[in-house]
Amino acid sequence: MSWKEQAFQMFCILSVDYTQGWNRDSVGGGTGLLLHILIRIALHCNIIGSGIFVSPKGVMENASSVGLALIVWIVTGIITAIGALCYAELGVTIPKSGGDYSYVKDIFGGLAGFLRLWIAVLVIYPTNQAVIALTFSNYVLQPLFPTCFPPENGLRLLAAVCLLLLTWVNCSSVRWATRVQDIFTAGKLLALALIIIMGIVQICKGEYYWLEPAHAFEPFQEYDVGLIALAFLQGSFAYGGWNFLNYVTEELVDPYVNLPRAIFISIPLVTFVYVFANIAYVTAMSPQELLASNAVAVTFGEKLLGVMSWIMPISVALSTFGGVNGSLFTSSRLFFAGAREGHLPSLLAMIHVKRCTPIPALLFTCLSTLLMLCTSDMYTLINYVGFINYLFYGVTVAGQIVLRIKAPDMHRPIRISLVWPVIYLLFWAFLLIFSLYSEPIVCGLGMAIMLTGVPVYFLGVYWDNKPECFNSFVAKMTYLGQKFCVVVYPGETKGAGNGEEGEELKESQAPLSQDDGETQKSADC
Repeated sequence: MSWKEQAFQMFCILSVDYTQGWNRDSVGGGTGLLLHILIRIALHCNIIGSGIFVSPKGVMENASSVGLALIVWIVTGIITAIGALCYAELGVTIPKSGGDYSYVKDIFGGLAGFLRLWIAVLVIYPTNQAVIALTFSNYVLQPLFPTCFPPENGLRLLAAVCLLLLTWVNCSSVRWATRVQDIFTAGKLLALALIIIMGIVQICKGEYYWLEPAHAFEPFQEYDVGLIALAFLQGSFAYGGWNFLNYVTEELVDPYVNLPRAIFISIPLVTFVYVFANIAYVTAMSPQELLASNAVAVTFGEKLLGVMSWIMPISVALSTFGGVNGSLFTSSRLFFAGAREGHLPSLLAMIHVKRCTPIPALLFTCLSTLLMLCTSDMYTLINYVGFINYLFYGVTVAGQIVLRIKAPDMHRPIRISLVWPVIYLLFWAFLLIFSLYSEPIVCGLGMAIMLTGVPVYFLGVYWDNKPECFNSFVAKMTYLGQKFCVVVYPGETKGAGNGEEGEELKESQAPLSQDDGETQKSADC
């Protein structure tokens, strides 16, 4: 499949109820394809993401000791694997695009699905991108301010410049966006490889004071169950992307066997990388030194790499720059699903007539992310987005149990024991209750924003007989947005790799004007 077909398929995949799939022959059959999938899962779905360069400080600060912080990383990995298994069953039982949005909507109804979409569009995507952009600016500016923290205005300004530049890249060309992602992924691999290798060298030298049980569980502040819950929220940010695992079902040979296998291999691998990266940090730094740094990997490099310490901030900056790009590149997927169901304005699902880039969705995401940059406190933002994410993860997993009761005879190609969703929900309840107890304002604000979607749903979606003047206004605004961005609703896409015609996407929007006739696509699409 050419890069054009891959890119267009990625943006249009949520306009149909299945994917065309990749060319299996090009990756060496079942085993080669599974390895290819695992690499895409771990890197391009951002499970191994930029969070590992920012979350260690937040986990350590709330866990109160090195030993408990490492336990938090391990337990978070286990809970992530359990959640991924629950999602895998839902993904093959309800084979619809849109992930947990589609599952919640089908199981609990339109309002619940809309609230999931509402909070993802207004909170989850913008906050994730804001945190990664702030991490980028921290790692770029920290070497310039070796004796103090960088100025907050400078952090926000550089994060905004990064976001605007990458939004322009993604609006301009799918090819540029994919190449940026491929190139900057190398920074992520280089930084993590350096950290883990240097950690192993340190242990071999006998530098493991903070790993000895007598010192590992020596608290630098009193243990608090509410703070431990926040430590799990901070750790879960680094594992973000695990719920994309079930999106690859149709790309796998024998998916009902290989999807669980992919989960069992990829998430333990990610957990191993994260735990050993944190072990490496404490071989070079005391907990106090780690907490005193806003760029942990930079401090680590300065202590161990000497004159080559410049490699670390550059590698992490490249990684986080690519992380912002990847988040922007994939954020339009949910817009397609929501617009198709009538839960979002159709304009947000449209793509440029020549470049096939989702310009309205990208502009909306960019503006909402810029609003999140009103604060430069990354750890508050992580608590904010982590609470909301876990809220709907739990609702989705609860939906699995509800579906078992409501439709016990439904065909389930993957069927797991109900013990696993029960374990997940017990952990979920602990996390939400004590997070709300520890951070009532931050977590309460997230819930309040979610609840603002209730009147929006009833006025915008549930209410069918809207006044003609309202429908006319929406149509005119959509038309104006189409003319301004030069976008149309996706029409059709090609088959994958064999030259055959793919399935035709349903046209649900009028052309730009009555005289346009059929929508024309350039060769770039």
